[in-house]
Amino acid sequence: MNQKKHPVLTTCPVCKHELNVVKLNCEHCDTEVTGTFTLSKFNYLETEKLYFIEIFIKNRGNIKAIEKELNISYPTVKKILDEVIVGLGYSADYDEDEDIKEKENKKDLKNQIKQTILEQIEKGQMTVNEALEALKKNK
Repeated sequence: MNQKKHPVLTTCPVCKHELNVVKLNCEHCDTEVTGTFTLSKFNYLETEKLYFIEIFIKNRGNIKAIEKELNISYPTVKKILDEVIVGLGYSADYDEDEDIKEKENKKDLKNQIKQTILEQIEKGQMTVNEALEALKKNK
């Protein structure tokens, strides 16, 4: 008997509360297991979001390739990605400015370290070989 399979319903069609999976069945041997089973976070995403995740993974997160395959713009890709992130229970708050500031701070720190090393060489507090080793550690 080959019945058409449907995705697992995750919300009650009557009251909209979360549904529980309480029965599993093996089509091969007809074994049934009852209990309360959990679903993956992904089961609670809409079909369109799951398709987006599939395309995202297939394209290794390459936004340009996703734009092309789905025929959508960069802002739309970002919007859907944010919706998926929120749907999985995470915060979609990504502050690009903070990321840029963090990179600049790391660059500034590396420059300060280099400047300190140069000053120590000038004062005779460090040899050139010691300076090279210190610079290797701070790449």
